[in-house]
Amino acid sequence: IVHSEFVLFYQPQVDLRTGLVFAVEALIRWQHPTLGLLSPLKFVSMAEETGLIVPLGDWVLHEACRQNKAWQDTGLPPVNVCVNVSARQFREKNLIARVVHALAQSGMEAKYLELEITESLIMQDVDQAVAMMEELQGLGVQISIDDFGTGYSSLNALKAFPVARLKIDKSFIDNLASSESDKAVAGAVISLGQKLNLRVIAEGVETAEQVAFLRANNCDEIQGYYFSKPVSSDAIEALLKR
Repeated sequence: IVHSEFVLFYQPQVDLRTGLVFAVEALIRWQHPTLGLLSPLKFVSMAEETGLIVPLGDWVLHEACRQNKAWQDTGLPPVNVCVNVSARQFREKNLIARVVHALAQSGMEAKYLELEITESLIMQDVDQAVAMMEELQGLGVQISIDDFGTGYSSLNALKAFPVARLKIDKSFIDNLASSESDKAVAGAVISLGQKLNLRVIAEGVETAEQVAFLRANNCDEIQGYYFSKPVSSDAIEALLKR
């Protein structure tokens, strides 16, 4: 962090009905001076264990807001920027203050920020999680549940969550073409989300067969290599210009 070795890549999220990019997810990479560009799989778990995920996550939040406002200031069509919040960050008492600071420093409106929180994190303490999410929602920030389908949330809890989107976990998307049970789960999540007036996005979408299934089942949005891998901020700028 001190040596500015971290960089954000962005993966577009696409509306299945219009084909338009409406959001990007900010994904961290480490531009290591000797090892080259490192995937988060190489360092995020260590950051979690040491507690350094808190300053690292704070840097991601500030940089994502700064970059999104910079895109807007060049006249590009506004998109949301989605930032993952770790369990350690979510438990920090000053998370709300850090979000407020990131928005104020960047000048970006809160409605263009979406925080992704994993289902398993929320279920650790539902009441505390709902209180935190309601406070964030009060700022105007949107919230989505990441890895949905893997965290065993009760339907009773789910209806209380102040969230805008459910994100179907990649593990259910990978074998959509061949697995009847994965088709059933994905179809059920889409139906459940829409009955609760939530948008549903599928992540890890890589093939035309997966897209065809998701479109046939009225999934709202997709993210994955089928449309674009995570790319640099310059590449996103070029994409939005097109």
